[in-house]
Amino acid sequence: MGVTFRQQPYWGNPFWFWRSSEACYPAISNDISGALPPELANQAGLVMPGGVSGKKFAFVRNEGGTACRGAGGLVEFEGIRPERLESFPMVHSCSSTRIYSGMTVYTFTNNGSMIYLDVSYNNLSGSIPENFGTMSYLQVLNLGHNKLRGNIPESFGSLKAIGVLDLSHNNLQGYLPGSLGTLSFLSDLDVSNNNLTGSIPTGGQLTTFPASRYENNSGLCGVPLPSCATGGHSTSLHPRNKKPPVAVVMVVGITFFLLCILGLTLALYRVKKNQLKEEMREKYVESLPTSGSSFWKLSSVPEPLSINIATFEKPLRKLTFGHLLEATNGFSAESLIGSGGFGEVYKAQLRDGCVVAIKKLIHITGQGDREFMAEMETIGKIKHRNLVPLLGYCKVGEERLLVYEYMKWGSLESVLHDKAKGRGSRLDWAARKKIAIGSARGLAFLHHSCIPHIIHRDMKSSNVLLDENFEARVSDFGMARLVNALDTHLSVSTLAGTPGYVPPEYYQSFRCTTKGDVYSYGVILLELLSGKRPIDPSQFGDDNNLVGWAKQLHREKRVDEILDPELMMKESGEAELHHYLRIAFECLDDRPFRRPTMIQVMAMFKELQVDSESDILDGFSLKDDIINES
Repeated sequence: MGVTFRQQPYWGNPFWFWRSSEACYPAISNDISGALPPELANQAGLVMPGGVSGKKFAFVRNEGGTACRGAGGLVEFEGIRPERLESFPMVHSCSSTRIYSGMTVYTFTNNGSMIYLDVSYNNLSGSIPENFGTMSYLQVLNLGHNKLRGNIPESFGSLKAIGVLDLSHNNLQGYLPGSLGTLSFLSDLDVSNNNLTGSIPTGGQLTTFPASRYENNSGLCGVPLPSCATGGHSTSLHPRNKKPPVAVVMVVGITFFLLCILGLTLALYRVKKNQLKEEMREKYVESLPTSGSSFWKLSSVPEPLSINIATFEKPLRKLTFGHLLEATNGFSAESLIGSGGFGEVYKAQLRDGCVVAIKKLIHITGQGDREFMAEMETIGKIKHRNLVPLLGYCKVGEERLLVYEYMKWGSLESVLHDKAKGRGSRLDWAARKKIAIGSARGLAFLHHSCIPHIIHRDMKSSNVLLDENFEARVSDFGMARLVNALDTHLSVSTLAGTPGYVPPEYYQSFRCTTKGDVYSYGVILLELLSGKRPIDPSQFGDDNNLVGWAKQLHREKRVDEILDPELMMKESGEAELHHYLRIAFECLDDRPFRRPTMIQVMAMFKELQVDSESDILDGFSLKDDIINES
């Protein structure tokens, strides 16, 4: 079947869009048969004729219709399955049809490269062409519900822009390529109902997808499916039965008896040693100092030092409350590294040398042990490269402790604004850009990939931590749910966030939403671009803040004055800085419905990355002479 596609540009606000004049395209549920033609990957906007056979599928144009407010002159597609479009980064509902909006409205890029290919629910056979991996601009690839066989091409790891990949309900065989773990923008993968074998690669996002995306592959194993069998067959020789000499039997018997005596002696010694250690710990607790608001209510708790820490990581399985006390010197002021609305944070070095961060929560009233443990079990299962993982928790009397992975470089707030230590003024654009994308990716995961979805409610630069590789990690993402687990919506009168980051509608609707998190993220992005704090009377006066100041300069067309002079001096690329500033202003729109979702923010970053000469995250390295550890 032949495919023609003629394009003509028009100006939209604020992006370029492309619209189709007359387009026929291989589509879903059209009884298309034959093999996938390799010519589809030619990236020319034209598909070679004769490759497949079946019914034609036409795109329907919507030139400036008013049915969808704010749609403008976008392209409307009719007949595409809703669940595919809902996985696409930028989709809005319009009656019974769907439209692409924002930066992903087109089916081909301005150089004619395909970005959306859906030939699902057909009768396609044969193997997937290896050169499909050359379609670097492709964002959605749906080959599901066909009769394709063979291996999944290793070249799919080159689909750097792919967001949705559906290969389900085919006859694919072999292993799941490890190269799929390098696809940083992959938000939906489905390889269920095939004949795949081997373990699921542990790199990237592959282990974060639900088990339903991998089910009905009899040979597939590993997270999130059941673990792979580790036992292997063993070969052994069985010589003919021969009675051992009497002397050998006696030697073995005596040796066994002596070993039993030795083992019993060691066991008694360890029991006595543990008893003495417990007595010493009890005396130690009685002499513990209290720091700040720390006050330990342990008098009614029997043997508090022996209480185990419920952990999600195997290396911490034998951790107890007593170990935490020793590692923090009784949670002394010397171990205190931060404090916030949810409690104090302490640095603790355990006996094995492992360094962790311990959050001692504020006293939570009205919440029972069952609600607390349920919230902890939910938060502990959330794993993502841009989130600070919860390693364990415990409840001792009225005290609640959370154990987190320790982040070497601390918070973005301290690194960006602590110029007294020579940090913020020397944080270059490559580092700030990496932090902006990483924190956006983590927040998008909370909003769209977690089950249940999580609203952060207190997104700010002090809750963006930096690990040893300078990767952004969002922290405190479950604290609001924990503090008020019984509420469906958290009232801002109970938890209003942090001044300077709170969106204006919170003071009117008293409802926290994902669009409120987007506003707070926009403030963080503005911090990275300007190098200024959200609230600073010396910069903005008592009646203004960073957002109001930046919007005023934007109205006066003085946007260059918003940007950090350090970034302008180092030739960071003025055009790119303006692109990121525009995204920040979209997130900071006073009207929540006009703000993008975090997936749409990631799509905007992706467009900037795809159109650049190289990956924006490549070439960045953390230098100890740029950021000095305190």
